[in-house]
Order: sequence, then structure tokens, then C-alpha cells
Amino acid sequence: MDDVERKQQEEAARARAVGFWRRHDEMEARLTRPVSERMLDLGRVSTGMRVLDIASGRGEPALPAAHRVGPHGWVLATDMGEGVLQIARERASREGLKNIGFQVADAEALEAGEQSFDVATLRWGLMYMRAPERALQSIHRALKPGGVLVIASWAEPARVPWASLPRRMLERYRDVPLPISGSDGPGVFRHADRATLDAALQRNGFSTEAVEELDIPVVEASDGSGIVAWIRELGGPLVKLVDEMPAHLQRAWEADICAELELHRVGETVTLGGVTRLTLAGRS
Repeated sequence: MDDVERKQQEEAARARAVGFWRRHDEMEARLTRPVSERMLDLGRVSTGMRVLDIASGRGEPALPAAHRVGPHGWVLATDMGEGVLQIARERASREGLKNIGFQVADAEALEAGEQSFDVATLRWGLMYMRAPERALQSIHRALKPGGVLVIASWAEPARVPWASLPRRMLERYRDVPLPISGSDGPGVFRHADRATLDAALQRNGFSTEAVEELDIPVVEASDGSGIVAWIRELGGPLVKLVDEMPAHLQRAWEADICAELELHRVGETVTLGGVTRLTLAGRS
């Protein structure tokens, strides 16, 4: 594959991701809003503060932060993807927010001004970065002395079924040569071991001050087939492995997921989520 073809594939993947988040923005924002709000609580975000939101995506927790800091405060939302930031811009416009800016930027080489922010937030983004410690260094430079960083990451696989259940069901039908945990590279469970993140923070000028966990849904539907459709639409290497199987095995995989989800039905809704870990770190 030459560079042109690779670039075309990457652009197509980004476009698919933007479409996915446009379709599911309202649901995801509603279901995971407790995470954004609790992150801001831990950071003691209040009127007049300056907040830096890294890997902001569709604007979480940047938009709730903008409501908290009010007209005399300021929020800068950064992300590598212009498409997802456009979703955040549109949400900000609908919500009448004038105290927020958006910047397409790589967190690993961020230029946001030195010692300019009271609080930094990073929700479900650090674990996917190529060089997360470089991102921590950038954030450290951007924070004022005494500033804090609040990170949301995922717990171990057994407690994060939105990511682990599809794989566990697939292992019944074929080998799944994909890493599910560990800190060797980008992925959902890169910081599942609390000690891994604590050590990275310490190496880059932060000290862990508090750690909390929240068990939250990330997707809901009236039945398991709706969750399966979401998993397939989310895509990724695991779904590619599913697509390689014969149709009857794909249907069996889907049925297994649906059966598992029915065990956890509440009223008219089935949900899939997991335990997220919130880490408050002070700038040394």
C-alpha cells in the first residue's frame, strides 16, 4: 500500500467515525454526562476559570465546562479530528455558548500557551495516543502552578463489557489474536492498571490526588439487536474478524451477545457500558 492509498483509507475511516458520532451523539452525551460532570466536580471547575479539554471529540467535557465557567471564564477544546470538533461547534452554537474555542491540534505537541489554564480534562483519550507521556508534558506546560488534570480511563476488561463482551463471545467461534489489556500500546485498556497511569503522571510532573470509579452505560437499545448494530457500526479489528466468519457463525455470535444483554435488562431497555476510572492529578 502506497502513501496515497493509505491516506485515502485513513480519511475514509475518519469520515465513517464522524458519521457514527453524529448518529449517536445525543445518546452518548446523555448516558455519559455523569462522567463529564463528575470530572468537572473533581477539578472544582467554577465561574471564571480557564479550562483546557484535550481529545475533546464531540465536546465532552468541554461544553459542560463552558456552562460552569460562565461568561468570565474560557474553555479551549482540542482534538486531532476536525470532523468531530465540528459536531462540538454545532452543539456549542445550539447551547448559546460564546466562551469556548476549538482547535485542531495533536495533544502530543500542543501549543496552548504556557501556564494559561486552571484545569485540564482528558476523557477517554490518553489511552489511544501514540506517545501519551508527551501529551502529559504538553498539558503540564499549559497548566498554571497549582492547576489540576482530570483523566477518565477504563478499568480492567472484566468490568468494561462494552469493549470485552463482543470479544468474549467471539472467542467461542474463532481465535481472536487481539490484545485486550496491557500498557504496550494504544487501546481501551492501556491504563486499566491504575499503577501504570499513576507512574506516567509522576514521571511528567503530576501527583495523583484522588481516584474514583463510575459504572456507566455507553449505549442503550430496546433489545440486544440494537446493541449489536451499534457494535458493528463502531467497527474496528474485532468486527473485521466477525465479518470473516461464515454467516451462520456471525448470527450465532450476535445471538450470544443478545442473550447476555437480556440478563441485564431494566424495563424496556438493555444497556452496555462499563466502569470508568477518574483520576485527579495535581501539577507539581
